[in-house]
Formats: sequence, C-alpha cells, structure tokens
Amino acid sequence: MIKQIKILLTSLFVLLSYSTYAQSDVDEKLAAQYFQEKDFAKAAELYQKLYENKPTIFYYRQYTNCLFELGDLKTAEKFIKKELKKNPDDANMNVDVGYIYQLNGEDNKANKHYSSIINELKPDKNQINNTANAFVARGLYSKALETYKKGRELLKDQYNFGLEIANILYIQNNFQEMVEEYLNMIDINYITYINFVQQRLQDFLSQDPDASRSSLVKNAILNRIKKYPDKTFYTEMLLWLLIQQKDFSAALLQAKSLDRRLNEDGARILNIARLSSANKDYEVAIEAYNYILSKGKNSIYYYDCRIELINTRYLKITESLNYTKDDLLQLEKEYNLAIQEIGNNTNTISLIKNLAHLEAFYLNNDSIAKKILKEAIALRDIKPIDRAECKLELADIYLMSGEIWEATLLYSQVEKDKAFKNEPIGHLAKFKNAKLSYYISEFEWAKAQLDVLKGATSKLIANDAMELSLFIADNIDPVDSSTTALEMFARADLNYFRNNKNAALMTLDSIIKIFSYHPITDDVYFKKAQIYMIMNNYKEADSLFSLILQNYSYDILADDALYNKALINEEIYKNKETAMELYQELLMKYPGSIYCIDARKRYRQLRGDIIN
Repeated sequence: MIKQIKILLTSLFVLLSYSTYAQSDVDEKLAAQYFQEKDFAKAAELYQKLYENKPTIFYYRQYTNCLFELGDLKTAEKFIKKELKKNPDDANMNVDVGYIYQLNGEDNKANKHYSSIINELKPDKNQINNTANAFVARGLYSKALETYKKGRELLKDQYNFGLEIANILYIQNNFQEMVEEYLNMIDINYITYINFVQQRLQDFLSQDPDASRSSLVKNAILNRIKKYPDKTFYTEMLLWLLIQQKDFSAALLQAKSLDRRLNEDGARILNIARLSSANKDYEVAIEAYNYILSKGKNSIYYYDCRIELINTRYLKITESLNYTKDDLLQLEKEYNLAIQEIGNNTNTISLIKNLAHLEAFYLNNDSIAKKILKEAIALRDIKPIDRAECKLELADIYLMSGEIWEATLLYSQVEKDKAFKNEPIGHLAKFKNAKLSYYISEFEWAKAQLDVLKGATSKLIANDAMELSLFIADNIDPVDSSTTALEMFARADLNYFRNNKNAALMTLDSIIKIFSYHPITDDVYFKKAQIYMIMNNYKEADSLFSLILQNYSYDILADDALYNKALINEEIYKNKETAMELYQELLMKYPGSIYCIDARKRYRQLRGDIIN
C-alpha cells in the first residue's frame, strides 16, 4: 500500500512539473510575441512571472527592458536594487543601477557608479568579460572598452580580449583601432589566428565602395612592416590583401620579395601567376611564370610554368583586339618548340589542344589541326578526360570545315560515355550537339536538349543552354510559327563559327532587309559588330554598338555593347576620357553585369589610380 502511494505521489509530481513547464513555455512564447508587437505592459507582466519562477539573466533583461520601454523607472529601480541585494556580484544588475541614474538624467552619478564598478574589478577573466558584456547590453560601448583595458592591466596582458575589443571598435566605427587589434592577434600567434583574422577583414572589406577601408588596412599593414621588418607574416598579410584587391602586379612584387628572402621554391609565385591569368591580367601572369622559369629546369615547377606560360600568351594574343598574323605565327612556333622539348604526351595535352585550335581557327590550317588531335587521341597513356577534350576539339574543327556527321559522331561519343554522363564534360558535349542541331535549323530537337541541360551541374553550361533555348523560343514567329529569320541567323552563326566572316555578314544583312521589325534584329546587329571586331573594322563595330545602345538600351545585349564600345575607345582609339565615361556608365546602368569587375579595374587604371 505504501509503495502504491509513493508511485502515485511521484506520478503527480511529474505531472505537475510537466504542466508547469508547459505553461512556462506558453508564457515565454506569448511574452516574446507581446514584446515584438511593442505591447510592453503585457510582456512585462509575463516576464516578471517567468523570472519569479525561474530567475535567469534572459528573463531579468527582458523584464527590465520592458520597464525601460514603458518609462517606469521607479519600478525598474526598485526591482533591480532588490535583486542586487540577493546577487551583489551580478554584473548586469550592478551596471543597471548606474543605467537607471543615467535614464533619470543623473549623468554624474551614473558615471561615478560605472567608474566604481570598473575600479573594483579583480584579475578574474570571467568577471571582466561579464562586466563588459553588461555594459554592451545597455549600449555603453565606451564603458565596455574601459572594462577590457582595465582587465588588460589587471591580467598584465596587453593583447587579451583582442576579439572582444575589435567587435566593439567596429560598432563604434573606430576602424583604425579595430584593424590594429586584429593585427595584434596575428602578432601573438600567426598560425592560430591568421585564417580567422583574414576572414574578419574580408567581411570588413566586402562593403568598401570608395576603397577607404582597403586603404586603411593596407596602411596599417605597411606601418607594421616598417616597424617590424623581421616579422615576415606582415608581408604575408599585405600579399593576401593585394590579392583580395586583385592588384596582382603589386602582389607579385611582394611575392618575389618573400620568395627571395625565404629562399622558397616559387610556389606562391605560381599561385599569383594562375590567379592573374584567371583574372585576365596576362602581363603579370607572364612575368610571374618567367620568374619561376628563370630558376632553371631544376625547379619542380619548371615544366608546369613552361606549359602555362604559352597557354597564357595564347589567351593574351587571341583575346586582344589588335593581334597580327606575325603574333599568331610566333605563338605557333612557341607551341611547337615546347611540345618538342617536353614531348607529345599526356603532360602536353593542353598545349596540343590550343595549338590545334590556333591552327584551325586562326591560321586556317584545319588539316594540320586534325592530324595533331588524332595523334593525341591515339596516345596510349592519355587520360580519359583528356581524350574526351581532344575529341570535342576535333569535333569543333569538323564542324568548322563542314563535316557535320563526323562532328556529331564525336560529340555523341563523349556525351554517351558512362564515365562522363553526369560530369561537366558530358554536359558540354550534349550542349555542343544541341548547338549543332541549332546550326542546321533543327530547332525543336535543339531546344529539347537545351532544356534538359538547364539543370546541368556546371552553372556556365546551364546558363548557356538556357540562353540559347530562350533565344530560339523568342525568335520563332508567334503568329505563324515561322522560323525563317531564325534559320537565316543560325546559318550566319554557323558561318561565324567557321570563320567565314563575309558569308555571315551577307546573311545578316539579308535578315535586316527582309525582317526589319523582327525581334531578332538587335541580335543581328550585335553579331555583325562581333564579326567586324574580328576583321579589325572597329569603326563599323563601334557604330553598331552605338546603334544597339540607342535603340535597344533595355535589351539583354546592352551591357555587352557598352563594354565593347568602351574597349574600342580604350585600346584602339586611345580615347581615354570617352573610355572612362563608358566604363562609368556601365557600372551605373548595369551593376549586375558580368563586365563590372573588369570595367571598374580598367576605369581606375585610366583614372591614374596608384595600384601598388
């Protein structure tokens, strides 16, 4: 019987506890809702009840916040002093006594009270942190800083609380001192704090419209380098900052300095070379590659640099607006010499592919290009991915020379290879096959394949597929489903791909004459401008870009036209002022454009900004 009574009592206790817990949960949610809705009277009532049942710092702070919002300072003061008697060491309550004085307009009394709190601190890290946090909770950031600085004195550690102080300085917009605190952290322990500090500074620099923050950080680091020349990690920080700014020229100078000073193997130089090339800063990339090559063939990076240097020169020449036939022939010579030196093997596949592309699409030697690629595909030690890439390049050359069947056969081989089914190269092969169908006016089939590719893992391929699919859909006549204009444009596009520029221009001119009001017209003008650019007829190209901007300023091609017009003025006409105006217009009108980063960089260079 006694046992049964005990069980019953235990059950009742559990039930009552659960009921109390459940009610508290309801009250807390309701109190939070009232607080959010600024119904502070109702919220105060509930938070008071919650605090009485469970005196946590959260309930304390929410209840007092409600009283402050209501202006009920008498009730707040009475409550805080009552609780302080129970908890004389509680930092929040001690600070709040002074805060009450402050809210009552008794500033002198409040400051005296705050000073006493800080002066009575003990060399206890937890107490110091709790006190500073209590000041922060009431927005008293200067008092929180005083607390931490006093803590540094008490603990005899001038670098303690670095992160906490940096956070407060950021809130106060005291960025100069904030950066110094971060630099102090890496001074204490570079290995431990470097990644953390760089992440914090990266976040800080992400909002820097006038580059003032970048300048501040840079000057702070430079001062540390001057003051502590033996501490190479400050130079490492400067190098990191310059890379963040995409100032690869200055970054290379610093990297060279570190490489020589530390007698390194050129690894950081190679990193800058690759970053520069990826960001189309080819001059810096070439300089970096040549620096490593100057170390001789014993360098572990010699052959990588030999290959990447030529490929970078290829990009620099082919992407420029004013290359000559001699430039192309010199590049051809360099490729052949490099392949001869390193060998026709799996290590030189990138050289082989680029040489084949150069021969076919720039020097009109498609037979040589085909031979080069067939020999590469037949290599026994070639990697499957490299063989697939060579097949796609060979297919492109077949397509260029009008061998449609051979092209689609190779595209399909890569597309249907199980190893590449869900890989970017498999999707690329599918896209190329779909584009081939577009070229020969099989629009329905092409669009079906392109729509499948919208979900491709490669964002670039997915975007290209979506763009071409929309282009096909937008340019089929909605009234009679006519595709005549689109067929003519596809034919011109194919001639453009085949480097048959005159045939492409003739077809495009015919579209304008026959379909002057067709939605495809702006695309026709842009395609013509692209062709004239390749033909070095920049006057005609410039005129067409102007026409697009005048008549189709809200069209998808407007930013493309504006960017290219700026390039012509900068690189061909050498019209600095006009180029700057056009780059600035691009940044203002089309802030989401893919050309904004390069436009901003070019604008700054033309303006004469010192980039170092």
